[in-house]
Amino acid sequence: MNAQGTVHKYGDHVDTDVIIPARYLNTQDPKELAAHCMEDIDKEFIKNVKPGDIITAGVNFGCGSSREHAPVAIKASGVSCVIAANFARIFFRNSINIGLPILECPAASAAIQNGDQVSVDFDTGVITNITKNETYQAEPFPPFIKDIMEKGGLMASLKAGKAEA
Repeated sequence: MNAQGTVHKYGDHVDTDVIIPARYLNTQDPKELAAHCMEDIDKEFIKNVKPGDIITAGVNFGCGSSREHAPVAIKASGVSCVIAANFARIFFRNSINIGLPILECPAASAAIQNGDQVSVDFDTGVITNITKNETYQAEPFPPFIKDIMEKGGLMASLKAGKAEA
């Protein structure tokens, strides 16, 4: 499982209210949520994001309210991975639950710039900044989280487990 794309970089304390503003929480439709992803912090994000792109950010990404809509909006916008110095714990868990790969790596968060081309090897945790020819080491996913991600989230993983039994 790997990701590669152009980076959209944000700062510290990006909260769920700017990831998906509360005025759009009246829908559960991922495509509708994606249409408004990041619009209160970056009006051009949805016009510029391409499938496979990567978000990088500083500390405490996903802080604020515990809405699952935030990682859903990011994933549905086509983002393949979020790399941050660290994540708010509820956002971290919600991301795993819906199958959005997220990696904590302060060195990558600090060095990678907006527009850089980056690839991520989820098996090893190696993040490669293709633009700068630099690599950073994040903690790879443990096998049980990797399984959840590969199956598309917690519910899909549980359904697959029942089908295998």
